[in-house]
Amino acid sequence: MKIVACNSNRPLAEAVAKALNLPLTRASVRRFADMEVFVEIHENIRGEDVFVVQSTSYPANDNLMELLITLDALRRASARRVTAVIPYFGYARQDRKSGPRTPISAKLVANLITEAGANRVLTMDLHAAQIQGFFDIPVDNMFSAPLFTRDIQERFAGRDLMIVSPDVGGVLRARAIASRLNVDLAIIDKRRERAGVSEVMNIIGDVKDRHCILVDDIVDSGGTLCNAAQALMDHGAGSVSVYITHGVLSGGAVARITASPIEMMTITDSILATGAVREATNIRQLSIADLLAEAMRRISDESSVSSLWD
Repeated sequence: MKIVACNSNRPLAEAVAKALNLPLTRASVRRFADMEVFVEIHENIRGEDVFVVQSTSYPANDNLMELLITLDALRRASARRVTAVIPYFGYARQDRKSGPRTPISAKLVANLITEAGANRVLTMDLHAAQIQGFFDIPVDNMFSAPLFTRDIQERFAGRDLMIVSPDVGGVLRARAIASRLNVDLAIIDKRRERAGVSEVMNIIGDVKDRHCILVDDIVDSGGTLCNAAQALMDHGAGSVSVYITHGVLSGGAVARITASPIEMMTITDSILATGAVREATNIRQLSIADLLAEAMRRISDESSVSSLWD
């Protein structure tokens, strides 16, 4: 079993390797002067079970090309099996035709990864579950619900909790955590006038004096979450915390969240934290390294991965 790290989130790859008690495979993933990607594997990986750790986060196109070229290099080096470990799968929000003459980019990326040489994919909290069907190879989609549930139980023991979905599309995700915690669920009904702008219209559920925990898979600009947090406070919530799997946090998102009523936002390290994220007073990270490491070990051993979700 070999682990290759590209450049998008090397600290996570190192943490995974440490959890598996394995060294990272010696490899170079660098740029030519014109910014073309060049990959060279410095160890013999013929006949090995190889895992490539690479989130396709910002800059998404550069990180995607690193992944594709690394997969090609491993295939041509006669690896027995290559698993693309993609903690954050970019382009996942383009999973359907949103209008006439628009692409389904998630399907295109799935095709590219398959053609580049991946034999299977391991990812975390896909934005849309149907993306697994875009691949013609096995896909293991890990869930953050068990990780978040344990952390919520430790941090908020004894408090009157309510799990909140920030939109109708996230109800299944929020309900899974609410069921594990045996607490109530609320839903925020919002109307989006145009891309990137959301307006909270109604809250389904009584949040008065409850400690509300918003749950979602991705936070990008942070506008929706901040609006949702403000709406909850306006409806009498005692406090608002947030649990998010993928902290994209582009543009002025960190400043927006810092100035919001959000008591604490918890994200995972599926995306490498920027300096602004590390310095924010109300943003913290949970590591998914142990979860990924155990999934990778089970894939290599040909044992059950789905039992990790129980």
